[in-house]
Amino acid sequence: MFDAASAFATDYGEARDKFHAAAAERSLTIEQHIHPSARGVGGEQLSIDVVVAGNTNAKGLLVVSSAMHGVEGFCGSGCQVALLGDDVVLAALARSGVAVALVHAVNPYGFSHLRRTNEDNVDLNRNFRDFNAPPPPNAEYASMHAIVVPPTWPPSRENAEALGAYVTRYGVPALQAMISRGQCEFPDGLFYAGRAPAWSSVVLREVFARHGCGRERVGWIDIHTGLGAWAHGEKIYFGPDDASMIARTRAWYGGDVTTVYDGTSSSAELTGDAHDVALDACPQAEYTGIVLEFGTRTLNDVMQALRADQWLANHPDAGEPMRGTIRRQMRRAFYDDSPTWQAMTYAQARVAVLQALRGLSAAG
Repeated sequence: MFDAASAFATDYGEARDKFHAAAAERSLTIEQHIHPSARGVGGEQLSIDVVVAGNTNAKGLLVVSSAMHGVEGFCGSGCQVALLGDDVVLAALARSGVAVALVHAVNPYGFSHLRRTNEDNVDLNRNFRDFNAPPPPNAEYASMHAIVVPPTWPPSRENAEALGAYVTRYGVPALQAMISRGQCEFPDGLFYAGRAPAWSSVVLREVFARHGCGRERVGWIDIHTGLGAWAHGEKIYFGPDDASMIARTRAWYGGDVTTVYDGTSSSAELTGDAHDVALDACPQAEYTGIVLEFGTRTLNDVMQALRADQWLANHPDAGEPMRGTIRRQMRRAFYDDSPTWQAMTYAQARVAVLQALRGLSAAG
C-alpha cells in the first residue's frame, strides 16, 4: 500500500531533497530556478524547482504548485512528492494524454524560514497586479495597522482590547477581510503586496509562459493551508469573476467549489492574487483553476501566529526563547505533522488531480 506520510518532510531542505529524489526515481528532468541572493535558514540554496510529467506535447497542461505562502509548503510539497510516487495517479496521467507540471516551493525563502511571506515580507498572492497603476487602497487596514501589528509581543492589554472592540463592532469576517485583502502602504505590515514584482512572481510567470506555450487548456491547483476545518480541503475557485469559468470549475471538481465572489469561501476577496499570471502568460488557453485550502487550526490561532511572526520580523534583535516560540507557532498554524492529517490532505489532493486530468482530457 502506498505510504503517503513518507512523502512529507520536516523542513525545506528535506522537502526539496525528497522532491528531487522522487523526480529522479521517475527519470524526470528537474528545472531549477536558483534564488540569486536569498539563502535558507541554514544558509542553504533556495530554488523554485519544476518537473513535467506525462505527455509533454499535450494540448492540456495541469500545474500543481506548492509554497506560494512559504511555510504552507509542508503540505503542498508532501502532496507533490506523493503524486510522483503514486502509480495509480501516474497511470491515470498516462491514459489522459495530459501534461502535469509540479512547481515546487514558489516561495522557498518563506518555506525555509517558516514565514508566509518572502525575503522582502511580500505576500506573493497579493503581488500579481499592474504596478504601473496606482496601488489599490486599503484604508481600513491603514487605520488598524498599529493595532494589528503591535509594538510589543505578547500584545498589551490595551492592544487586545482595541482589537476586540473592532471585532465587537464589525465582526470577525470584517476583520479577516480587512487584514487579508492585501495592502501596499506598510512594508512592515501583514499581507503586504509589495511595490514591484517579486523574484518568485517573475519566475512563476516565466514557468507558465514556457510550459503553457501553445496549450489549448491550462488547469491549476495551488495548494494552501491555514483556513477552514481541520484537514478539510476547501476547493476555492481561482480565477476572475467569470460565470462560465466558475461553472466549468464546478463541472470538474463538484458543486462544492466555493468562490470569494458569492461569499461561500472561507477566504476573503483579494487584490493582486496569482491567478492573473496564468491568464496573462497563457492568453490562448482555456483556464480552470482552484486553490486547495487545507484547515489546520482556528482562525484566531492562525491570525495570532501571523501577528507574532510580523512582530518578530520587525524586531530582528529579538532573542530566544521568543524567536523559537514564534517560529514553532507559525509551523503549527500552517501544518499538522500527524500521519492522519497528512493522509487526509493527500487523499483530497489526489482526488483533485484525478478530477483535473479527467477535465482536461474530456475537453480534448
